[in-house]
Amino acid sequence: MKSLLRLTAVTALAVLPLLAACGGGDTATNADGGACPNGKVRFGVEPYEDPAKLKPAYEVLAGALEEKLGCPVELQVVEDYSAEVLAMRNGRLEIAQFGPLGFVFASTKAGAEPMVSFADASGALTTYTGGIWVPAASPIQSIADLKGKSLALSSAGSTSGDALPRYALAQAGIAESDLEINYAGGHPEALLALTNGKVDAAEINSQQLATAEAEGQFDKTKFRQVWTSDPIPNDPITIASSLDPAFKKKVADALLDLSPEAVAQVGAFLDVTPPGPLVAVTKETYRPLFDLADKLGLTEKDV
Repeated sequence: MKSLLRLTAVTALAVLPLLAACGGGDTATNADGGACPNGKVRFGVEPYEDPAKLKPAYEVLAGALEEKLGCPVELQVVEDYSAEVLAMRNGRLEIAQFGPLGFVFASTKAGAEPMVSFADASGALTTYTGGIWVPAASPIQSIADLKGKSLALSSAGSTSGDALPRYALAQAGIAESDLEINYAGGHPEALLALTNGKVDAAEINSQQLATAEAEGQFDKTKFRQVWTSDPIPNDPITIASSLDPAFKKKVADALLDLSPEAVAQVGAFLDVTPPGPLVAVTKETYRPLFDLADKLGLTEKDV
């Protein structure tokens, strides 16, 4: 079976340049001293949804951040979790949004420092849940009934689509060899594996569920949820710890000053509707994910 976080040889980034209204050279010249390392800020996003859908949503957020910073912001959608960690570690990303478990390893291997995450209209940090779903007529009533069945998971390294379901299986006393685990390649693909009858069960987290229902791709009346995780704090947007402290504060302040409208399209992918402004988070916010990594026995070799 694949390790929880795949070591990939893929280091190339799928660069999606932000088409900014202002010229990069003039903006960098007018920025405060030290506010624009290397003439731009590179913002990485992991592909937790179809990149073609993520790109326009994140361009809105990146454009608003660029305006606040007075510094060009270049959007990059990376290949996967491992590529994003590698890019920040190698100085090719100044800021990056990670999934909660991805942040655990980005923190230890790339010096990623959390700045902000996504809040609801009341200003409270939002959460989501992992879930396992089966057809409504399935005899599977709980996660314990998955023995001998096939289960579609998202992709190796996903918090809700890999780590938490596997931990739940272990807690239920089911060895991974007792069932057939298939990595579908992403949350949308895991959902499709279930709706197309390719597997007996699939992980569908609450974020993907909301997106699929809104797009008319999933009818809950035809399926049933047999397991739900504890709430997971939403993705952090992080910054490389090696950067100048004054610049790090400038970026954090700019993110916290973004309007709800600037983050609304991204928030919709994260089931944050209606969104509020971004809110500050710290490493302690994600302590349960560090604990989960310890319980699963993950080491540096898993990155």
